[in-house]
Parts: sequence; C-alpha cells; structure tokens
Amino acid sequence: MKIRAYHLGEEHEIWQLFQHTVHHVNARDYTKKQLNAWAPAEFNTVLWTKKLAELGSFVCVDNKKIIGYGDLQQKGYIDHFFCHHQYQGQGVGSALMVHIHGLAAQQQIKQLSADVSITAKAFFEKNGFTVTRPQVVTIRGQALTNFKMEKQLV
Repeated sequence: MKIRAYHLGEEHEIWQLFQHTVHHVNARDYTKKQLNAWAPAEFNTVLWTKKLAELGSFVCVDNKKIIGYGDLQQKGYIDHFFCHHQYQGQGVGSALMVHIHGLAAQQQIKQLSADVSITAKAFFEKNGFTVTRPQVVTIRGQALTNFKMEKQLV
C-alpha cells in the first residue's frame, strides 16, 4: 500500500469507491433512501474534481488500484475518509489515519476533528477520537445521524 496525492483523472475511480463503500458498508446503519441521498448514482465530473482538489485529497493505492482516500484540512478537519468496501479490515483505514497524523504533525495541528458516520464511529474511537456530540445532518432531504468527533494531539 502506498499513500500519495490524488491525481487529476482519478475522479471517477474515487467516486466509485465513495459510492460503493457508502452503499455496501454503511447499509447496516442507514436506510436505502439515506444512502441514495448521501451517495447518489449520478456523477458530476466537474463538481467532484473541484471538491477533491479543494480538499487536497490523497489516495491509498495497492497494485495501481485506489483502495482508500481522505484529506486533512488546515484546521485539522477530516472531511472525507473512505476505504474501499472490498478492502475493509485490511489496514487501509489505519494507513490513512497514520498519514493524517503525519500531516498534522508537519502542519503543527493540535486537534483533529471529523463528522463521523454511525458505521465509522468505532474505528475513530479505536484511533483515539471521542464523541463531542451526536448530530443529525440533512442531505438532499434525508436526515442522517452522525457524530462530531475530536482528538487532541500532543
């Protein structure tokens, strides 16, 4: 596994990873309507390319296949953090989290935060994050429960 910056032209592969992961992995905690609102079938190349670039996204690659992706914003916020649904439990999330911690250290970020799904909550807790509050967010007319989580860094 190797983690590197996202490259222009990888948008569709990352979208598929995002969409399939939400619909396969998060299906145990959210309804079909919620999943469709969160990760709709339609793909807008322009918007998704802009989003990935704005986030400063990075990808986890194994044998030229993107198996995870994430980001770290200037104030320590993790906006996207997804592991391919077929690679769950194989260390992809841990590798991405180590990378995030390394970036945070380089940028002298003292706190990490994220809005974490029900499904990912246990993983983030295992990595030292604590729930600051549960919340309900509305996406395309659907209410989804998630958790505001934070981790203080030394």
